[in-house]
Amino acid sequence: MVKRAMKPSVPPARATRTVAKATSARAATLAGAASKAKAATSEGISSSKSAPASAPGAAPGAASDSSPDSASETSIAPGGVAAVDRALSLLSAFRSGDRALSLAELSARTGLYKSTALRLLASLAHARWVSRQPDGSYALGHEVARLHGIFAASFSLEAAVLPVLQSLVDLTLESAAFHVRRGDERVCLYRVDSPQLLRDHIRAGDVLPLDRGAGGRVLMAFSGARGKLYQQIRRDRVVVLDGDRVPGLMGISAPVFDANGLLGALTLTVPSSRQKPSFEATVRQAAEALSAQLGGVSPSV
Repeated sequence: MVKRAMKPSVPPARATRTVAKATSARAATLAGAASKAKAATSEGISSSKSAPASAPGAAPGAASDSSPDSASETSIAPGGVAAVDRALSLLSAFRSGDRALSLAELSARTGLYKSTALRLLASLAHARWVSRQPDGSYALGHEVARLHGIFAASFSLEAAVLPVLQSLVDLTLESAAFHVRRGDERVCLYRVDSPQLLRDHIRAGDVLPLDRGAGGRVLMAFSGARGKLYQQIRRDRVVVLDGDRVPGLMGISAPVFDANGLLGALTLTVPSSRQKPSFEATVRQAAEALSAQLGGVSPSV
């Protein structure tokens, strides 16, 4: 009698583990596939939301007007709101002498697309920052005048000028003054003295000649005076004169402008023996910084 070989039977515990592993592997495969499908779907939805809508009739993928305005991107404040910066750039486009600007002029000056500028102007007009004229151009609105009145009432020229004068004295150890024109003379409106014993002794309120001294020459130059010296002052935006008013005393002066034009002259007075080449650039930079603080624009030569 021949006996058949019998296959060993699998223990019940081992069979249970094998089935569990197979079930777990299959479940993992199905879960992975579902996760990939969900990710693909989410990506497609996200892409469709973030992609700019094309204008009607535009080719697929064409950029809409909501794309960045390249010429205006450089003026956007880090961490700021781009739309606000662009709207403010439209207000800043107005210059001295402008009564009204067309949409094309505003677009050219700001670098904004016309359609973008038009939408921003609608908001500005609603808030009365600009006023649309009958011919379609835009002028500054009543809100600008209202805020200007508030600013003018609260503004102190002394508070703006004196810190600049003090800074000049700290840097140079020489006397600094601010002169304004009064008819055919000039007045020392503000003054900060040098800490050194050897210095000139002009005081705030003193009246000085307009046609002598660096400060007077600057005031004359930017009031239209003719001559080679005044042409050079208008070109260089600073002048250095030795002994023009008092022998042995040197003056370095530069013009200061506000929104209405020439405001005054920022002047450093130095005994000739203590003059340094660096003083010229220091005074000019201080005057330019003060002009910027006052909203001034230097006229073209």
